[in-house]
Amino acid sequence: MGTITVSNTHINTVVKGSSGYLDPEYYKRQQLTDKSDLYSFGIVLCEVLCGRPAMTTAENDQVSLVRWAKKCHGKGELYQIIDPNLKGKIATQCLLKYVSIAMSCIDDNGLNRPSMKDVVRGLEFALQLQQKNEEYDHCMERIFQDETALIKDHEGSFCSEQRSAANESIQWLTGTIFSDIIDPVGR
Repeated sequence: MGTITVSNTHINTVVKGSSGYLDPEYYKRQQLTDKSDLYSFGIVLCEVLCGRPAMTTAENDQVSLVRWAKKCHGKGELYQIIDPNLKGKIATQCLLKYVSIAMSCIDDNGLNRPSMKDVVRGLEFALQLQQKNEEYDHCMERIFQDETALIKDHEGSFCSEQRSAANESIQWLTGTIFSDIIDPVGR
């Protein structure tokens, strides 16, 4: 008799779970694998993105979130499935990475699904993309506000009130580069 290892064994049992989360390979083989959990996790990722449950009583083509998401993704119509509360708040690159991860998790073929370690890495990267975008937006907003304040306060010379590091930089530059203009005394 040969040795039995965990990698070549499985347990047959009655699977319980909600419709819409079960790995389609289970229906074919009546066997769950570690990739079955990834499929279910992919459904959860889709629920977060779309702001709706895996199964619903919506229109015929939208009853199954997976089918609807795959259909829209295939047509390049992601905007149709995104939760309206996320529109305009999620960075494009973050969205594309997130969708790529979700779609790879819900691949019908378990062998094509990533490892959970790869999913975690991908989600961390998507989060970094979002955070960088938010930092950039915040920085640009501050610069715009500072420039607007400078324009409003400008009456021949810079306002003495310093509103930010950007203002300090501008005032320092004008003080050194244009020092001859500020002090028109000849050399």
